[in-house]
Amino acid sequence: MPAGSAPLLPPLAAGPSSLWRLGSGYLNSFPKDKHYKALNTAVHQEGPIGLGEHYFQQPEGMLLPRSRPTPAPPQKASCRLWAAMGKLQSKLRHSTYKYSRPDGIIEERTQTNAFQEYSPAHVDTVSVVAALNSDLCVSGGKDKTVVAYNWKTGNVVKRFKGHEREVTKVSCVHKSDQFFSASRDRTVMMWDLHGSVQPRQHFSGHAMVVTGVAVSPDSSQLCTGSRDNSLLLWDVGTGQCVERAAVSRNLLCFFQVTHLCWVPREPYVLQTSEDKTIRLWDSRGLQVAHQFPTKQHIQTYCEASEDGHMCISCSSGFGGEGCEATLWDLRQTRDRICEYKGHFQTVASCVFLPRALALMPVVATSSHDCRVKIWNRDTGACLSTLSLDGSGPLTSLAVGDTRSLLCASFSRGIHLLRVDHGPGLELREVAAF
Repeated sequence: MPAGSAPLLPPLAAGPSSLWRLGSGYLNSFPKDKHYKALNTAVHQEGPIGLGEHYFQQPEGMLLPRSRPTPAPPQKASCRLWAAMGKLQSKLRHSTYKYSRPDGIIEERTQTNAFQEYSPAHVDTVSVVAALNSDLCVSGGKDKTVVAYNWKTGNVVKRFKGHEREVTKVSCVHKSDQFFSASRDRTVMMWDLHGSVQPRQHFSGHAMVVTGVAVSPDSSQLCTGSRDNSLLLWDVGTGQCVERAAVSRNLLCFFQVTHLCWVPREPYVLQTSEDKTIRLWDSRGLQVAHQFPTKQHIQTYCEASEDGHMCISCSSGFGGEGCEATLWDLRQTRDRICEYKGHFQTVASCVFLPRALALMPVVATSSHDCRVKIWNRDTGACLSTLSLDGSGPLTSLAVGDTRSLLCASFSRGIHLLRVDHGPGLELREVAAF
């Protein structure tokens, strides 16, 4: 750097008066993980039109670069430089990590990670995201569109329009370029990445919003669920409904489906609902094969392991009550194996992470408390926490590849997260779109 020139990023001033305002405003109310803590301290300030732009505020005593632009015409080049510097600063995230070493010493490290903002996939809240392959994801949201996005390059591949209301769920066909989307318009549509922007197949039969969609391992059948207390089984090729299961709606039974998941290599469908129960349905006749013990809170989501031996479900909640994920055995015993507790609001999504990611089997959860957590699958210990301040409730989570997670949010689109190995597992945000 030439002598006398100002640094791009000014140093932090010392002392309590130099503390920057935290984006969430209430981070201290959340519990700290025992061994590995991640606290996102990015500064967040609402813009004049409420768009949630990010700026760096000036702490007391901080010296700004001497090249401050002025309104004078000769300073246009300096103004452009100043604007570029502001754009760079808005894409930096400051994180503080605390790690308890085996000898009892607590280490605290502060680092600044580069953060890339790609063109947004949606113009409104993203309700769901799913991985189509190791490069592409598909997502749906309140803007009524389904978007195929290359999350490695930051490019929109194709936009699909056909739904009349918010897209609620997306399900991808295994080893294929085809996928399904469910919507509040009471329909499900089938799309082909390399085909027309019009739906390849249209499934209409529910009386209320469709809140669950799952495709069979051989891609021949589709199971859909709704708040109308029914499950429908469809023939994908013909688009015809072949089975229907319904539960009588009354004051004592709130069967409304919240999510569906097809168990790999099995004829079974997992279903969570507002009656706080997880059910295992046999698609051969669409009959309940097993009902797991009723939980204390609404079950919001479920996911089956790749080998089909286990599943994980999520609970609603508030203030730390409920707000957990539960691991279940899908084999003969079908017992509860483990619980993951540490979120403070509804847990909206959960995934099994690839075995290549860590020495032990791990799972990840995302919550309305703006946090993503990684857990030891077998012990329930929290291994890493990432706070996505300013994102609003986190609505959906998907595995991108062996090191990447995709997380949909209410306010800031889709986040690309990276899992790194350090003293523990470090979870960090690397991009958003």
